[in-house]
Amino acid sequence: MTSFQKLTSAALLMLSLLLFTAINLFAITKPDNRKGHPPNRQLTRAEAREAERRLSEMGYRTGQVDGLIDGVTRNALIAFQKWEGRKVTGQLSRGDLEAIMSANAPHSKDSGYSHVEVDLDRQVLLLTDDKGAVVRILPVSTGSNRHYSEKGMRGLAYTPRGRFRIYAKLSGWRKSPLGLLYYPNYFSDGLAIHGNPSVPRKPQSHGCIRIPMSEAIEISSLLRVGTIVLIYDKQSFVSAKDWAEADKQKQEAVIQ
Repeated sequence: MTSFQKLTSAALLMLSLLLFTAINLFAITKPDNRKGHPPNRQLTRAEAREAERRLSEMGYRTGQVDGLIDGVTRNALIAFQKWEGRKVTGQLSRGDLEAIMSANAPHSKDSGYSHVEVDLDRQVLLLTDDKGAVVRILPVSTGSNRHYSEKGMRGLAYTPRGRFRIYAKLSGWRKSPLGLLYYPNYFSDGLAIHGNPSVPRKPQSHGCIRIPMSEAIEISSLLRVGTIVLIYDKQSFVSAKDWAEADKQKQEAVIQ
């Protein structure tokens, strides 16, 4: 056998070994979609209904639990995705379904009294009962932290951090210098929690706390004047338990 023939035979042998290794590696690593649900299989209406049921149990308002992903359900999905740090799409994927079914209900930072919390990092609003347990979670859009110059006004689009109270509220539409507010609940220097047709998934307001239009009327009915509002990010949180205790003592004094 000549040197050329030897080299050719060696090259063919090496190529055969490489192909054999690649085929076996592919056979080992190729995903087996026969087990469980294929990742791209479309969700059934029953599965969507189950997701809505679980979201509602945790306080995410989905509207009617019917397996139909309408605007109210999308808002609930957005709130869930924001709270859990998932990609915010407003769509129900199989990954979202699995996350929903294994998730725990959100907890407020303060407990023991009825109040509202706005988590600026997550861009959600939490409404609690008189024990501080979360009963409603909504997606919001707060101040963009950018300077603006609009309609003859200039300023910083900033939502203040701290503890506040609802000091005034209005029904219906309210025309403000920078736009229209739907059922505004004022908490600081003309800033309000209010309905808006546009609730972007990121901070985009001039400083107000925008909530979905579908929630504005009911939320306004629940936020009486005097309701405590806590607004915070990961670097700032102030409890208002002392305020709540003072309110309780005043009520007890009136009863006596």
